[in-house]
Amino acid sequence: MQKNYINLRFPIEGHTIVADHGYLLFSAISHLIPQFHSASWFAIEMISGTPIGQGKIHLRKASFSIRLPAENCNLALPLAGKKLEIGQDSIQIGIPFIKLLEPCSSLYARIVVIKNFTEPETFLQAVEKQLAKLEIEAKIELPLDTFNRARRKVISVQKRKIIGFSLAVHELSQKDSLALQINGLGGKRHMGCGIFNPISERVFL
Repeated sequence: MQKNYINLRFPIEGHTIVADHGYLLFSAISHLIPQFHSASWFAIEMISGTPIGQGKIHLRKASFSIRLPAENCNLALPLAGKKLEIGQDSIQIGIPFIKLLEPCSSLYARIVVIKNFTEPETFLQAVEKQLAKLEIEAKIELPLDTFNRARRKVISVQKRKIIGFSLAVHELSQKDSLALQINGLGGKRHMGCGIFNPISERVFL
C-alpha cells in the first residue's frame, strides 16, 4: 500500500543565495539531520527566489519544501528555527506548514535528470520507460525556451555539472498524478530534481 506523502514547506529569511544551490541545500540539511543523507523516501525542492543575475537569486517571501511520507514528518521538524550556511550565504528557517499533495491532470518539473540521457530525443525515450515502469499513462512534453529549444538545465554536484531538462506531463488520472508526485522521475531528487507539481504560471521558470 502506497504511503501518504505531504509537502512540508519552510519559509526562510535571507538576502541572496546562488541559484544553483540544490547540492548545497541538501548538504546543509543532511548535516543537521543525518537520517536524510541516505534516505530514498524524500525529496527537497529548491529555494524559491527572484533571479538577479550573476548566478544569484534574491530571497523575498522565499521558501523551500521537503516532500516525504507523513509518518516521517517529525524527522524534519528540527529544521525550524535553524540557520543554514548555503555556500557563502546563510538562511534562517521558519516554522513549517503542511500541504497535502493534490491530484492534477498536468504536472511540471523544473528539472529532471536521467543519467546518460542529455539530448532531448533520447531523454524523452528514457522518460517514457520510467513512466511505464511506474505504470503511469500520460502525454509528455518538453517545454520550450524563448529560442524554441527544449529547456536544458544544469545543476552542480561538487565539481560536476549534470544536465537535465524541464518536463511537463499531461492527461494524468488522479491516481497516476499522485503516483508521479510521490515517486518523481530520474535522479538527484534530494537536490531539487525530478519533483513534479501542478502546472501553474509560477512553475514555468
